[in-house]
Amino acid sequence: MMEKKNVSDWIRILVVLSISTFITINITTRISFSKAYPIFAQKSYENPREPTGRIVCANCHLAKKPVEIEVPQSVLPNSVFEAVVKIPYDTQIKQVLVNGKKGNLNVGAVLILPEGFELAPPDRISPEMKEKIGNLPFQNYRPFQKNILVIGPIPGQKYKEIVFPILSPDPALKKESHFWKYPIYAGGNRGRGQVYPDGSQSNNTIFNASLTGRISKILRKEKGGYEVLIENISQGRSGVDIIPPGPELLVSEGDFVKADQPLTNNPNVGGFGQVNAEIVLQDPFRIQGLLFFLTSVVLAQIFLVLKKKQFEKVQLSEMNF
Repeated sequence: MMEKKNVSDWIRILVVLSISTFITINITTRISFSKAYPIFAQKSYENPREPTGRIVCANCHLAKKPVEIEVPQSVLPNSVFEAVVKIPYDTQIKQVLVNGKKGNLNVGAVLILPEGFELAPPDRISPEMKEKIGNLPFQNYRPFQKNILVIGPIPGQKYKEIVFPILSPDPALKKESHFWKYPIYAGGNRGRGQVYPDGSQSNNTIFNASLTGRISKILRKEKGGYEVLIENISQGRSGVDIIPPGPELLVSEGDFVKADQPLTNNPNVGGFGQVNAEIVLQDPFRIQGLLFFLTSVVLAQIFLVLKKKQFEKVQLSEMNF
């Protein structure tokens, strides 16, 4: 009897442990998924750069902000170089978080490289470059698109400059690559977006009145946010506008508002920007040829000067004779 009781106790313990483990894994997965906002673009767009040249991140991050990129003018084949995306902003400002509270801005970036260029493997990265990169979680936009890299969200306080370690292709091994000048496209955002991919608004944007009328009542919700009741007596219409936690209300009960008139301030302090650059995949034989040509020119000039000196010396000796 005692043995059966011990077995049943062990079964209960195992069941409880299994349930708690499942819940922990589920919560962890959901948290990481909810924070990884590049997944929005990856799920909705086959390519992050539209035919117009616009990077799709701008569809959700509506404010335009500056971004910079630094790449070498030229690189040799099968070599590792740095592509630095700079996302400038004032680190003192705070953004509205999902729960309506204020917090630090996160940053993210997308780097669209030419075909054949890709993220450098760890064993090809120098210790100096590894120190600059840190533990940044780079990923491919698609598993088969190694030339398109995304990263984020990462703390903006620490990473206003994101260093991408890039490996250049070798045309001798990759026939699709050539020694040529190539464009590079980069985008960088700071802060949260104003629109989700399904078209719904986040709490990081302006909320406007849905119809013209007078505000008859404003209800403050327990978890934050407001319900604004607007009535248009002449047309016999009424509506309720839901304001989530975060934006500050600009209207009061009794105010007359027009359709699309802002009911809140604009809490967004971030934005997105994109920039282009060019890089040359340089043929080493061209450099060797250039060096040989310059060396031959220098030697020709030296021999010309020496010959001239010799000629002047002969002329002087003949005149003295």
